[in-house]
Amino acid sequence: MEQLVIIPTYNEKENIVSIIDAVFDVCPEYHLLIIDDNSPDGTANLVKSQFARYPGKLFLEQRMGKMGLGTAYIHGFKWAIERGYQFIFEMDADFSHNPKDLVRLYEACKNGAGVAVGSRYTRGGAVENWPANRILLSKGASLYTRLITWMPVMDPTAGFVCYRREALEAMNLDGINFVGYAFQIEMKFAAWKLGFKIKEVPITFVDRKLGNSKMNKGIIKEGVLGVLKLRWQSLFKNYRKKLSNTDYNSTVNFQQPDVLLEGK
Repeated sequence: MEQLVIIPTYNEKENIVSIIDAVFDVCPEYHLLIIDDNSPDGTANLVKSQFARYPGKLFLEQRMGKMGLGTAYIHGFKWAIERGYQFIFEMDADFSHNPKDLVRLYEACKNGAGVAVGSRYTRGGAVENWPANRILLSKGASLYTRLITWMPVMDPTAGFVCYRREALEAMNLDGINFVGYAFQIEMKFAAWKLGFKIKEVPITFVDRKLGNSKMNKGIIKEGVLGVLKLRWQSLFKNYRKKLSNTDYNSTVNFQQPDVLLEGK
């Protein structure tokens, strides 16, 4: 009950069984939680079909409809905290994140980071099979985020992440506002503002081969406006209070934010 991988799904029937097998092949001692938003293609039923193969390790939470990436992860974080997991991972179902890198993210958190980010844009990171316009959009979003927020993370929109339990417990998870890819920025921003160490671990991100991308204009708009909102809110003295879980007690030093960047 130490490591839990959370994978949110919506219409991932082409990938779901394969990604479940791949995670357990690499990390047989890990647990895996699939959070499915009532996929009409039967993704949830395919997950259920694998329960007998991975008893006590594979779990499914089904929600009533498509409610967004951010709310799926918040649901999963709360589920993990209630059950005592110490290291909680975010991961996509489409093999854009290599399950073999789970071990490296875990080691980064085990060795002191509050958050380990699988980074495309730190030294040693890379992207494969993305069209040029998608790479330009992603790198532009990362640069834009760093310039506006001053957050020293090279890949702030990354969705392959490991959190120490303490980092999630210290946050007011109900105060996280965004549901699309801006959610990824907000979570890292919150951890940074609360003083947790962030370490970027270089990964190679590979574009999905099966299924459809969930990117749309609404997600991009949320990201652009969300970053401005985060920066504006952070200028006020009560922002850290808003981020903090007031019921959480920890020895973490919130006065000296310390960000570790691999290769820097």
